[in-house]
Amino acid sequence: MSNDTITQHEAVSVRKGIKARTYSALSALHKQAQNPDLFNGFAKDFRPLDEENGEKLPPESKKVQLVAEDVLAALAENRTEFYDIEATQEFGNQHANADVIVDGQVLIANAPATLLMALEKDLKDLITFVSKMPTLDEAQDWEKDPNSKLFRTKESVSHKTAKVQEGIVLQAPTKEHPAQTQLITKDVITGYWHKVNKSGALPVPRKEEVLKRLNKLRDATKQALSRANKVEVDRQHIGEEIFSYLLG
Repeated sequence: MSNDTITQHEAVSVRKGIKARTYSALSALHKQAQNPDLFNGFAKDFRPLDEENGEKLPPESKKVQLVAEDVLAALAENRTEFYDIEATQEFGNQHANADVIVDGQVLIANAPATLLMALEKDLKDLITFVSKMPTLDEAQDWEKDPNSKLFRTKESVSHKTAKVQEGIVLQAPTKEHPAQTQLITKDVITGYWHKVNKSGALPVPRKEEVLKRLNKLRDATKQALSRANKVEVDRQHIGEEIFSYLLG
């Protein structure tokens, strides 16, 4: 690798630091440039009418702290560094590509690095999405409903009861006393529930299979991105041309 080439992976890594550093310096420079007082100064001395007997006062001065052309030069240097690494990365993306291969099968041929980065991020989100989907209750036996997309259980039967009051004879009547009775409450079956549970949730094996495939694809995407970023790209130098025109 020559001094004027860099791997795409290095360009991506270096760009992060340069972007943060130059942005911080640019913000500080911008703050200074918005203060007119820093650009202004003066020098004055007092000259009395009577050179021999007149009032004597010391000279006064205020130093100019910023020169506009120096600020523009600093701005050009700051942005040139950032533009150059930005261009190096983006021009490199035109050449950084690799195949996404899963189980020996090429799913995406010559995928650009930018696509691979976006795909990896989205696959991570899809893994989270699928992992939170509900599954069929494994405590029950499910079968595919032939008439819909749902799963169903076999029919279960349970009885329905109601409380009914009934009088009972505690003591039979005699010639002297009437019968002694009492109301009691008892549960009486009034019918039967015939129940079939239905669900649109995923069977556990199906969920595990989808997650397995998602993880394999994400791993393959990461590997492809790593291969794509190993390509050597030319360092770009666009900042000097830009500011030569802007400040020329």
